[in-house]
Formats: sequence, C-alpha cells, structure tokens
Amino acid sequence: MLAVCLLLAFVFEFVNGFHDTANAVATVIYTHSLSPGTAVVWSGIWNALGVFFGGITVAMGIISLLPVDMLIDQNVWHSISMILALLLTAIIWNLGTWYYGIPCSSSHTLIGAILGVGLAYSLLPESGAVAVNWKKAGETGLSLLFSPLFGFSLAVSIMFILRLILKKKHIIFKEPDHQAKPPSWIRAILIFTCTTVSFFHGQNDGQKGVGLVMLILIAILPAQYAIDRSLSVDTMRNNAVQIEYFLNEIDSSKLKTTAEVEDLMMAKAKMREIAGFAAGVNSLEQLPEKIHLAIRRDILKSAKAIQGLLENGNIDLSDNNKKELKAELASLKKYTDYAPKWVIIMIALALGIGTMIGWKRIVVTIGEKIGKQHLTYAQGASAELVASSTIAAITYLGLPVSTTHVLSSGIAGSMVASKGIKNLQSGTIRNIALAWILTLPVCIVMSGVLFLFFRMIF
Repeated sequence: MLAVCLLLAFVFEFVNGFHDTANAVATVIYTHSLSPGTAVVWSGIWNALGVFFGGITVAMGIISLLPVDMLIDQNVWHSISMILALLLTAIIWNLGTWYYGIPCSSSHTLIGAILGVGLAYSLLPESGAVAVNWKKAGETGLSLLFSPLFGFSLAVSIMFILRLILKKKHIIFKEPDHQAKPPSWIRAILIFTCTTVSFFHGQNDGQKGVGLVMLILIAILPAQYAIDRSLSVDTMRNNAVQIEYFLNEIDSSKLKTTAEVEDLMMAKAKMREIAGFAAGVNSLEQLPEKIHLAIRRDILKSAKAIQGLLENGNIDLSDNNKKELKAELASLKKYTDYAPKWVIIMIALALGIGTMIGWKRIVVTIGEKIGKQHLTYAQGASAELVASSTIAAITYLGLPVSTTHVLSSGIAGSMVASKGIKNLQSGTIRNIALAWILTLPVCIVMSGVLFLFFRMIF
C-alpha cells in the first residue's frame, strides 16, 4: 500500500507537470523564441530546480487544511483512505481537463480534494465537530480567487505602460514572423520570463507534491517520519521549556472564553509532556518509536492552540514576549514541518519529467484560443512577467497559487489591452471560467465520496 500511494503521488506530480507546462512555454513557442522541444526540456529542468530549492512552507500550508485529528490518526487504514481519496480525485480531474485542453488549476483541484476529505471526516461519529482548518482555507481561497484578477489587471497595466514608452508600431507589438527568430534582446527577455515562471511554478506546485508524500509517510510509517529525528533533542526540550514559561506568564482570568482557558491549559500540559519525553536522552533516535507520533500530536495540537491565543489578542504578554513565544514555537514546529531530501528529489523528477511530456494540448489553448490574434512579443512578455512575479510573491507568503489561472488571465489581459474585450475568444474564456467555478465543488464531492467509500471497505 505504501508503494501504491507513493506511485500515485508521483503520478499526480507528473500529471501536474504536463498539465501546467503551457504556463511557461506557450509564450516562447508562439513567439518563436525557442523551439517546442527545447522549450519543454528547459522548462522541465527549471521546474525541478524550483522544487529542490523551494522549501516546504506551501507544503505545510496545504497539510494544515486538514483537521489535526486526521493527521495523528493511529489507524493506518483511516489514513490510507484519506490519501487515496485525495490523490485519485486530483489525478482524475487533472487528466480530464488536460484531455479537453482546458487550462485548470492543480491547486484548486488538490485543495478541493482536501476540503472534501475534511468535510466527509466530520460526518464520522468519532470525529467530533472538527471539519477543516477554516482560517487557513479562507486564506488559501482568497489567494486562489484574487490572483487571476490581479494577473489580468497587472497585464493590462504593463501593456499600457509599454505603449506609453514605445511607439505604437514598435516591433514588440507586431505578430512574430514565423520565418525568423525575434530580435536578440526580445528573445532574451522571453526566455528569462519562461525560466522564472518554470522555477517559481516548481517552487509552488512542487511543494504540494512534497506535502502529499509526507502525508503518506506519516500515515503509513509514523514511527520513522512523524518527526525529524535528525534534529537536536536538546533544542526540542529547550523550546518546550521556554514556551511553557511564556504560557505560565499569561493570566488565564483575563481570557474571554472557556475554550481559550482550555487551550492554554492543554498547551502547557503538552509542553511539559514534550520536555519529559526529551529528558534523559541524547538523541531522538533513542526514544521509543511510539513516542515519535505522540510528540507530533503534542506539537500540532499545542501549536494550533497557541496560534489561536496569539491571534485573538486576549493574552497579557508584552510585545517582546509574544515575539519570543512565536520564535520558540516556529523552532519547535521544525520537528514536524520537514521533508527528507529524497522526497524533494522524487517530486522534482516527477514534475520535471512531466513537464517534458504531454504539453501540447494546453499550449495550443493558451497560445491560440484565448485571444483572436497571434500572441505578440509584448503580450507574451507581459503575461510571463505577471505570472512569475505573482507566483513568487504568493509562494513567499506560504500560500498556494494557480499558475494556470494567473498566466491565462495575464494573456487575456494583454489581449484586452491590445484591442479591447472583443479580442477574446468567448468560447475558450467560458470553458476556462466554467472549469474554475466547477473545480472546487466537483473535487469536494468526489474526494468526500471516495473517502467514505474507502473507510467503509478498509
């Protein structure tokens, strides 16, 4: 089952690669800056590098959408039900939209699948009332909602600025001559933007694959992967002691709700437990394997409670103490928020190889079917600049973003800036918008049904 789940995670990231290749290569192909073969290989390499150097902030953000109880469920078959539902939903929807040449967001797909599993989990008797992390879901939803609107507006603005600076008949506003390569400086800009979109796409989308693999490993091999055993046990103990110290400084009588008081008491108890686990051993390897999952449970539950207390603003700590508490908590979370190098390499290869295969369907849609005119140099560069800058900024914030929607909206914006709204092909825009609207509800229902089905048969 471990092999099956890892294979499905590889397939998901592989499909993500050829589904999203068009985001980076459509402009360099349609402006004749690179040949299709060269473009997809170049993009694949930079996608893989983006995964490798991208960190894991987005990966952990994706995982945190799920209820904490699901992430520490010691029944391996319950966890496998969750993983299979997530992966099968994401793969099926991505393949379906790719087959019909519809640019669709892998981020929307995966997040819809996660929300569906979380909601289905809330229907089970043992789950209590917890469904999903709605605060994190809200942040993610706003990121996915506004990034295409931002991409469209920014592309229009860039085109407007270029027209102010350059003459209207400048070469960058003309359709490329299919018999010749563009001028060297234009070609250099387009190749640069293709490279940055590929790299930042790897950073953002690759982390989703990393997060999925970590879910698999923690679910099936919790003793080995529940916490990062390579880190110092002394640091973990010191973090727990310091956090408990700051929590003891909080006057519980000033908290406004019973739930806040209970969170405070629970977090104190968890910190004492972690410090107790870490006492008397020289490394995490020396702890019994069952303790590793207990430490993960304590960190996740206490971190959620402490973050809630800090955000509510009802705790009577000085600004300096709040800052130090956040720093200690961030240090402690490194024990759960991690990914082994081999996981990152695996996802980098899956995304990179996928980028080099099956790219043509979406490339044709983006290059030929969004606007009624052939893509100009200015339109291609504007759309790619918008995509790369938007993805980089949102990845820095630790949020997922739809590369597909940002680039598609950027191209649409550049087309509108050239000849107005009439320059868009209404059929393609309608299909993209419909996929954008349907992705979340379809994936929520599909993953929820699959999760309950697998829970019934396992």
